[in-house]
Amino acid sequence: MNTLMLSRIQFGLTVSFHYIFPLLSIGLGVMMAIMEGMYLKTRDKKWEQMTRFWTGIFALTFGLGVATGIVMEFEFGTNWANYSRFVGDIFGAPLAAEGIFAFFLESGFLSILLFGWDRVGRKMHFFATVMVSLGSIFSALWINVANSWMQTPAGFKLLKNAKGKVIGAKMVNFWQVVLNPSTIDRLEHVLIGAFLSGAFLVMSVAAWYLLKNRHLQIARSCMKVGLIVAIICSLLQLLTGDFNARMIAKYQPAKLAAFEGAFPADAPEGLGIVGWVNQTRQKVYGLEIPGMLSWLLYGNTSRPVEGLDAFPAKNWPPVNPVFQSYHAMVGLGMFLIFISLIGVFFWWRNSLWTKRWLLWIFVFSVVAPLAANELGWFSAEVGRQPWIVYGILRTSQGISPGLPVGDVLTSIIMFGVLYALLFALFIYMLNRKIQHGPDDAPLHLPDGQPLPQHARMDA
Repeated sequence: MNTLMLSRIQFGLTVSFHYIFPLLSIGLGVMMAIMEGMYLKTRDKKWEQMTRFWTGIFALTFGLGVATGIVMEFEFGTNWANYSRFVGDIFGAPLAAEGIFAFFLESGFLSILLFGWDRVGRKMHFFATVMVSLGSIFSALWINVANSWMQTPAGFKLLKNAKGKVIGAKMVNFWQVVLNPSTIDRLEHVLIGAFLSGAFLVMSVAAWYLLKNRHLQIARSCMKVGLIVAIICSLLQLLTGDFNARMIAKYQPAKLAAFEGAFPADAPEGLGIVGWVNQTRQKVYGLEIPGMLSWLLYGNTSRPVEGLDAFPAKNWPPVNPVFQSYHAMVGLGMFLIFISLIGVFFWWRNSLWTKRWLLWIFVFSVVAPLAANELGWFSAEVGRQPWIVYGILRTSQGISPGLPVGDVLTSIIMFGVLYALLFALFIYMLNRKIQHGPDDAPLHLPDGQPLPQHARMDA
């Protein structure tokens, strides 16, 4: 492999591993805010115990998210120096905003969230929880702005040297950069995916407690909150996915063509269910609904969809990997809707707690939203190829000059080993917290005053 491919693999490895933790942090932040809000409203101690329990898991995901995210910033300099020089005037602004307006907000209130239970009032602590949750959402917003600009660049002008060669891009309108054509659609899709990840983690742990006959009252409440968030967000994700497809059809038609394996330059297109793409023969072998893509995009089964043949072959993404990842993401999304609906149905019938087969499905379904989110990003980023900034800068032009192949390969191996150890540590710590479970002992006297320290230790 050459330096370009290895650098892409390295960045893909580091960003995919890192992305697990922001997803869970954003999702858990919202779940914690809901739980603590219920505690303020009802004064029921189980909601406080639930919030305390999930705060510990949130702290674990937040810490690993910060640690693994630092690596990517260095990679822009070590592996993608030409890209950094070309778009630094634009790309640096949302990253700086993320640090100033999001990370500082999140980390500033984190200490109150973690250590302020008996040091500040209930309302102040709830405010801190909400601010931490908002901070994680704002962080996603600015990172999404930076990435969306790479997908649909706007608000810039190209800079040229004395010989007329393009040497960079300069921001001319900050708000056009922020509100580029794909920002809102992609942000909605990303955030709802994160909320789903948090909800299914909560439901997974709750289902395990129900199966083991532990912490039953808290487990049932966690399951109910998780199901409400899951059913709302899984259906909204279907809607925002439709918005994204329409946006991509308008601004990145080659990517949408790769999603569905559409080759004819100007013909009605069906919607693939499953299949395999032979890029050489320009054919998809599998099942599809004829005319359905045309209908979803334009409300007309006979309206043409712009296919890959409308573009030079050198500007095609790798079609089959994009097709497979996109359809796997959609399949997982439909599974999340289906399992959420089943859960709500049996909850309505008041028999959810006795359906052990369904509870076991919920235990393992925590993997589904995480995998769907990862596959979605893979589809978006690989589908953008061969562009690192769509239509402006090719990925091959963004690589650092003179970067030795051996150095990149060595770093991939080192990161692989380190991340495997970090993931093992994460699973070990997460399992310990889950095995310990929420503290069922009362944490306050009836009048709301904290228990004395010796009584707390006895409890």
